[in-house]
Amino acid sequence: MASKLSAVLAAAKSEHRAALIGYLPAGFPTIDGGIAAVKALIEGGCDVVEVGLPHSDPVLDGPTIQTADDIALRGGVRIKDVLRTVAEATTAHPGTPVLVMTYWNPVDRYGVARFAAELAAAGGAGVILPDLPVEESDEWRKAAGEHGLDTVFVVAPSSKDPRLAEVTAAGSGFVYAAAVMGVTGTRAAVGNLAEDLVARTRATTDLPVCVGLGVSNADQAAQVAAFADGVIVGSAFVQRILDAADDDAGLAAVRELAAELAEGVRRR
Repeated sequence: MASKLSAVLAAAKSEHRAALIGYLPAGFPTIDGGIAAVKALIEGGCDVVEVGLPHSDPVLDGPTIQTADDIALRGGVRIKDVLRTVAEATTAHPGTPVLVMTYWNPVDRYGVARFAAELAAAGGAGVILPDLPVEESDEWRKAAGEHGLDTVFVVAPSSKDPRLAEVTAAGSGFVYAAAVMGVTGTRAAVGNLAEDLVARTRATTDLPVCVGLGVSNADQAAQVAAFADGVIVGSAFVQRILDAADDDAGLAAVRELAAELAEGVRRR
């Protein structure tokens, strides 16, 4: 049976469009505010949501998400709060897959089996693990499989074709294609390496290939949606909250941007 994540991505494909995947870290701007913000992503039009597990050394994240992670950590966010964020978003919107995006170290320290079991109990659909090599992922993938969780791995423009095949064979749900070399963040133009990376990745797998890093507006979303199965947006949502005058304005800005991006991925 297809996972919830696979089913939602397939449904978007059946509508001849890319899926919209939104990211926000848990605990930002506060724990309760972060839960409300994740719900706002869905209310605005995101098909899939990624909840970030804030990390003190987010080496793959740019300054915008680093700022949000710092705010969340200073606010006392813990893994239990990440799981609560997943649970409340899933309860409010049971049809929307909610993933956790996390570096490996917190999962390893928390306990692999424990994290998988508690994420599944919270209604989570899976995890994105940007820094876990597939060669070292057997323990996680076994635990995830026992609880019906998808495991999404990240590929980059620097990935050679044999490596792409190794990564895509190990993953499930979708493949996260980093559109540009370097850290996350919005950009004036989406990297031109993305389309080639999607084509090379598709040659190795039947999994959907979703593109992240750099998309911040409807035009960019439409550009990426023309060649990818999903468009992933994170820093632009975080920036809307950082720029907002208050919490209510931040939620409104997140909904507004999600709606704009949802229109973008549906353009013909």
